Amino acid sequence: MPDRMMFFEDTYVVLSPRLEQQFVSYLELRQILHRLLEQPGVEIPLDLRQLDREQQIDRLIATVCEFSTAEGVWQWYVVRLEK
Repeated sequence: MPDRMMFFEDTYVVLSPRLEQQFVSYLELRQILHRLLEQPGVEIPLDLRQLDREQQIDRLIATVCEFSTAEGVWQWYVVRLEK
């Protein structure tokens, strides 16, 4: 039986367009994505346009691992820091 810890997603590594890497919590990732989606001129993917902001963030975290902005591509990946 798999360990429940394998499915506990609370830490992410975020790679900014400047190739700076940072470890963030789930809530911090949500804040980053919210800030990115609020930028003027950002092109929100078609499948997200009908959703409210919180649903857009939920969908991005659950289904993709990158988002393009005018400054470049942001990427995020869930990581497990404990064994």
